[in-house]
Amino acid sequence: MDFTIKTMAEYAAEGKAPEVLFWVGCAGSFDDRAKKITKAFCKILNKIGVEFGVLGQEESCTGDPAKRAGNEFVFQMMALTNIEVLNAYEVKKIVTACPHCFNTLKNEYPSLGGHFEVVHHTQFLKKLMEEGRLKIEGGAFKGKKITFHDPCYLGRANNEYEAPRMLLEKLDAELVEMKRCKTNGLCCGAGGAQMFKEPEKGNKDINIERTEEALSFEPKVIATGCPFCNTMMTDGVKHFNKNEEVAVKDIVELLAEAEDL
Repeated sequence: MDFTIKTMAEYAAEGKAPEVLFWVGCAGSFDDRAKKITKAFCKILNKIGVEFGVLGQEESCTGDPAKRAGNEFVFQMMALTNIEVLNAYEVKKIVTACPHCFNTLKNEYPSLGGHFEVVHHTQFLKKLMEEGRLKIEGGAFKGKKITFHDPCYLGRANNEYEAPRMLLEKLDAELVEMKRCKTNGLCCGAGGAQMFKEPEKGNKDINIERTEEALSFEPKVIATGCPFCNTMMTDGVKHFNKNEEVAVKDIVELLAEAEDL
């Protein structure tokens, strides 16, 4: 990227604080596919002049996979370490592109002393749009059929359905809803730490079931708002040999494309 992202340590050294802390998350930091989502989000924030910082080397996993897998002890150790770092920088507002990080930081850190305003990247961009700071011209996607897969930890766990859809509508695309959407959405199969293990034996993997449903509408793009969902839906599209015809992209990647970033 042709700009530098400052760490919270660098802001602190200057005696300043950014408008928001971007919590990158494990996937956004280390997974090659999810790194593209991280870059797209950073490019949008940089373009419209939002001051944001990252923890860099000081960021650790939120502990979500450990907690979902049943290891509460490891979760609390990781959470308390993160809270100590965040409180030391007097962080007030956190934005993240991962609904798992979002849910954990927002709902499970307060009981351990971590009180922060936490927003998902779609909520943050929606607010910037409402304030007139972010303007999207959707010509590149005009008339293209897009279906959105609701991430469990954004939708059913935190009741956020409108922010991602409002952003997609700004692209002038044809937004088609799957039969199982919003409160009736179907998991991609990666939640509950399933992302890191092989599935149990059964008739069909969940991501295959979900991708089949999405592909039945013949979309050009399956839009996601979660790096785990992105991986699972991408694998599903490959399973049906449709990866040349159907793209799986995070909403911020679509917005960055629309703005030619």
